Amino acid sequence: MKFIHAADIHLDSPLSGLTAYPDAPVDLLRTATRHAFTRLVDEAIEEAVSFMVIAGDLYDGHWKDYNTGHFFCRQMGKLHQAGIPVYLLFGNHDAESEMTKKLLLPPNVHSFGTRRPSTFRIEELRVALHGQSFRDAATTDNLAAGYPPPVPGAFNIGVLHTALEGNAAHATYAPCSVPELAARGYGYWALGHVHEHAVVHKDPWVVFPGNLQGRHVRECGPRGACLVTVDGDRVQRVERLLVDVLRWQVLEVDATRLRTLGDVVRAVGRAFEGLIDGAGDRQLSVRVRITGHTPAHGELFGRQPHLRAEVLGQAAAIGQDRLWVEKVRVETAPPPDRDHLRARSDAVADLAALLAGAPEDTDLLAALVEELRPLVDRAPPELLQTVPELAAIRSGELADLVREVAPGLVAYLAANG
Repeated sequence: MKFIHAADIHLDSPLSGLTAYPDAPVDLLRTATRHAFTRLVDEAIEEAVSFMVIAGDLYDGHWKDYNTGHFFCRQMGKLHQAGIPVYLLFGNHDAESEMTKKLLLPPNVHSFGTRRPSTFRIEELRVALHGQSFRDAATTDNLAAGYPPPVPGAFNIGVLHTALEGNAAHATYAPCSVPELAARGYGYWALGHVHEHAVVHKDPWVVFPGNLQGRHVRECGPRGACLVTVDGDRVQRVERLLVDVLRWQVLEVDATRLRTLGDVVRAVGRAFEGLIDGAGDRQLSVRVRITGHTPAHGELFGRQPHLRAEVLGQAAAIGQDRLWVEKVRVETAPPPDRDHLRARSDAVADLAALLAGAPEDTDLLAALVEELRPLVDRAPPELLQTVPELAAIRSGELADLVREVAPGLVAYLAANG
């Protein structure tokens, strides 16, 4: 017997902030969750699974567009024609959704109730599925504590939307512990809510499949569901089904041994080639981080727009419209050996000596505030909220800012002097 365990699909999840990226593949970003779900349904039919489990957050909060629900119904219709039932549990985002409350689902979709745990039995497979949906978004009760004992002679599956213990990155909904789940006597716990794939425990299996499709750069790497193979009352295999159509990546390029901006750009291009080779047919959305104590720091300092343009050129040549650069961040520093600056006898050396003591020079800091404050006062309020350096100038706390900027300024002048 095989079944699919999915969770955190977030169909048509609204995307914000895309206006800041004029070159973003907006259409693909907006439809990625649908395409990933379509791939999942196709995989279920191809694998001829016995059933599918969705462990919460099918929808996304207050999303009221019924086209989203109609799309889900069409996909369920495909599974119905293939003879594949679906067991659906509603999570915290579903509890906020109008569609969860009102939309009538196809006959092959069986929803767990919200008042108490319920059990669905598949007699011909000797399977029992136990679960309780969220009635309220902020469900902080331990729902697992009320789940029934296992059905004798059946393979028992617990379906639960929970943060479990120790997942500080997620709201602590329906909290419970791994020992508590293991003691229930089920053969498999199909969890949802945590967006990262994790096999938390074996014997019994306690599994988060992760979300189906990454939606932003904080959800990097492969995404999908789990294909579970069961023989009798034992799980034989738990395999990942990667169905994401747009993959987010953070690409770190170590520039320690690189000397020029051109060297850095070429290194980014080589790294892009490696990403494309491993992505299959997927679109990639990449945040590039340039790191390291590097001789190229001086040439990179203050030239982020030019560097981004060069990186975009590499992406266009290598990615062939399959690679979008979300952001380029320069996080480099000058080489730790500064003897060559101290050996100079020109203005750059004098400036380096001056800036070395600048963070502790109260008169210099006060003069900088006097010069810069009028410019900052004319900046729009929303700019002050998003650029911490402007807020530092306005508050007169410049020591850390000078300490951060000084090495780059000196390196830039040394490289271009």
